[in-house]
This record gives sequence, structure tokens and C-alpha cells, in this order.
Amino acid sequence: MKNQKICIVDDELKILRFVSANLKSIGYEVSTVTSGDELFEKFDLISPDLILLDIMMPGQDGFFVLEKLRKFSDVPVIMLTARSNPKDKVQGLNVGADDYLTKPFSLDELFARVNAVLRRSQSAANSETKKTQTSVVRTGELTIDMGSSRCWIRDKEFKLTHTEYSVMEILSLNLDKVVPHETLLSEVWGPQYRDDIDYLRVGIARIRKKLKDALGTKEDYIATYPGLGYMLRSIPQE
Repeated sequence: MKNQKICIVDDELKILRFVSANLKSIGYEVSTVTSGDELFEKFDLISPDLILLDIMMPGQDGFFVLEKLRKFSDVPVIMLTARSNPKDKVQGLNVGADDYLTKPFSLDELFARVNAVLRRSQSAANSETKKTQTSVVRTGELTIDMGSSRCWIRDKEFKLTHTEYSVMEILSLNLDKVVPHETLLSEVWGPQYRDDIDYLRVGIARIRKKLKDALGTKEDYIATYPGLGYMLRSIPQE
């Protein structure tokens, strides 16, 4: 937790003060901004490890801000919102959110979500945690290097967010085996998410889209087994 930096983006000053004070009380370094424009202006200076992003803000809403952010950064993002519509949750995950928290929320729930997202991010970034007998997996034109937590298509790096990479890594370690939904959700998001299938469906859809965009082919590297899980397929190299 030491030295981990969290940036809160919210136009409600009361929320900013409340969340900031409580995160600081458990050891986080916290910055606050009141708009997307201010976040982008100060992003390099703040250099956050995690962003808590409100959806309902004047001007650029949280969805727009996150979509713009994902063009240059994979920093973990938890969206905060008073909206409880499941479509809003899916939209947030679709544009690259790592988690989604509905207001009002308890501090225990906030702390748990923050800790879980930062833990995933650190795990994906720390190559020392990736030691395995199978450190490199190749299928078709895709290479997953678990020693460096990076993926490649042909000779070009294939960019994934920390959460997307965690999903890909588990599938890679189980090449040609079906990984149950509950296993992926528990290992990537945490045991409390094992029944929240939306996180996994959106994550897989984003990985598939990135693969197809990068490969320029409709070849489906990830097979779906309805009601069971997903499998990374072994595809012969040309």
C-alpha cells in the first residue's frame, strides 16, 4: 500500500473530501480533480496507480473520459456512480473500467474494491510473481510471455489492460482446456465476483476485439463454452 497513488475524479466536493480523507487514513497518497480536463492536464504530474472516476459530471462524463484515457494509459479505473442500471455497468466495463461501484457505498466495500484492483495491477506488473514452468505460450501468431507480463502478435506488442492480461494469462496456462467462469472470476477479480458474469463477458469481448483488430482476421483464438467457461485454442503457426 505504501506509496500507492489514487486520483479521485468527481465534481462533488463533499465526495472528494470524504473519500480522500478515508483513503489517506489507511495509507494511500491521494490526489483530487473535479473534471476530465483537469485529470488529463495533471495526469503526468499525478502519475496515479488507480483512478476513481465519477460518471455523472458536467461537460465530459465519466464514459467519455475513460474512453479518452484508454487511448494512452492502462491505469486501473474504478467507476463511481449513483446509477444502478446494469446497462451503465456494462458500458463502463466496455470502455475499459476495471470495476464499478454504485453510490452510496460503504467504506469497507470501497476499500475492498480498491485493494482488489491494485492487487491485480501489481500482480500483472510484477514479473517475479509470474515464475512458471511454462513462461512463454504461443498459439497462432500470438505469443504470451508470462516472464515479462507482455503479449505479442507477430513482432508487435499486443496491448492489454492489467485485468485483460490476467484473464489471458490464466487461459494461456490452460491452453486447450476449458476454464470455468467461476475460476476466471475468482482468480482475476476475486472470490466475491465469482457470480458476476458481466465482468468476464465484457473482458473476453474486449480481448477478442483487440485480437481481431490486430490480426486482421476472424480467427477466434478464444472459444466459448456456454454455461461452462472459455478456452484459449491452440492454433498452428503458418
